[in-house]
Amino acid sequence: GLVIAMVASFIFIVLLRFLAGIMVWVMIVMVILVLGYGIFHCYMEYAKLKGEAGSDVSLKDLGFQTDLRVYLHLRQTWLAFMIILCIVEVVIILLLIFLRKRILIAIALIKEASRAVGHIMMSLLFPLCTFFLLCLCITYWASTAVFLSTSNEAVYKVFNETACQFSGQTCKPETFNTSNVTKLCPDAQCLFAFYGGETAYHKYLIVLQFFNVFMFFWLANFVIALGQVTLAGAFASYYWAFKKPDDMPAFPLFSAFGRALRYHTGSLAFGSLILAIVQVIRVTLEYLDHRLKAADNRFAKFLLSCLKCCFWCLEKFIKFLNRNAYIMVRVSRPDADAHLSLVSRVAVLDKVTDFLFFLGKLLIVGSVGILAFFFFTQRIKLVQDTAPPLNYYWVPILTVIVGSYLIAHGFFSVYGMCVDTLFLCFCEDLERNDGSPERPYY
Repeated sequence: GLVIAMVASFIFIVLLRFLAGIMVWVMIVMVILVLGYGIFHCYMEYAKLKGEAGSDVSLKDLGFQTDLRVYLHLRQTWLAFMIILCIVEVVIILLLIFLRKRILIAIALIKEASRAVGHIMMSLLFPLCTFFLLCLCITYWASTAVFLSTSNEAVYKVFNETACQFSGQTCKPETFNTSNVTKLCPDAQCLFAFYGGETAYHKYLIVLQFFNVFMFFWLANFVIALGQVTLAGAFASYYWAFKKPDDMPAFPLFSAFGRALRYHTGSLAFGSLILAIVQVIRVTLEYLDHRLKAADNRFAKFLLSCLKCCFWCLEKFIKFLNRNAYIMVRVSRPDADAHLSLVSRVAVLDKVTDFLFFLGKLLIVGSVGILAFFFFTQRIKLVQDTAPPLNYYWVPILTVIVGSYLIAHGFFSVYGMCVDTLFLCFCEDLERNDGSPERPYY
């Protein structure tokens, strides 16, 4: 299933290069049809269960069950699925109606982005490099966290039944019997108390763990930012090449990666630092929320929920601002006010293209999910003998769906970065040049 998702995503990306406009509209229609089929299938299952014993039991009365197949025998389950799909269908249709003009502009950008990706095909594999670097960050964080957690020492203390001046003091079992403690307190014993330590290192170990978490967020955000700047630099070199692809670098992706490390490390580190601080605050708020669950302080819980919501919005805003700021770094113009105006202009169109790419991901995930459902339930006669008999077939189906989404997201994230870069370059081109022979448009 994951291989099919990868092949389908790659074929979809290749077809976008030659049939971008047609593919976008076909994608929109296919998403609507897939959702329509889902609604029809849910209705048929809902109607088929009518009159069957136990099918009218409500989800509330049934409660939580480890066997997920039990829910599929309830009419209320299929009714809930049908209502959810109907809401999604209506929302998508309304968005298509109100955003039709923006969609036409987005289609034109996707066409140009398809040409750019066609000239820089290695960009489709670049998310694997980012994923590898993120795995290194996770490995570093996990190994450091395990080292800090296991660096505690066994602490032994003096225990005795009668009064003793050495009671509660630390001791060493190896030398305890030969010390003065046993002479002054004959009934004293040196017993294990806890794992920890009396040094400053052990006392402030929680601070080191906190710093380790902060460094993980900083490094992870830096790696993601490095990937964004590299892709932006590669696609910017495509746009600013007057004769495409003759004026482009021989290896645009590697050239952009080298320039990012050489000239923009400080900008990436600063943007990642701001985002890491916000994320650490969010983690701290989540920890406090977990500790306050047992407390009966409604005001504190309300205040904490408000703070969590505010910092979630702040994180999303900083991510959006950083992403477009990294693109403008590669466009290379020192005017900050112009940068902010361009970012504000790209905001709406960015969400429209994100919506179109989301429909593409939804189409791939939905198609692969339906195929996986029919395969694992042995409803495809051609491969009926190949499908293994499973008691819990929803586990592999959900695995395929989640994996398909991650694969499709990796491919479409490259396209999203390309569209944003080209649009900002286009806006910059309009401000720099006037179309005259002396200053022609790129």
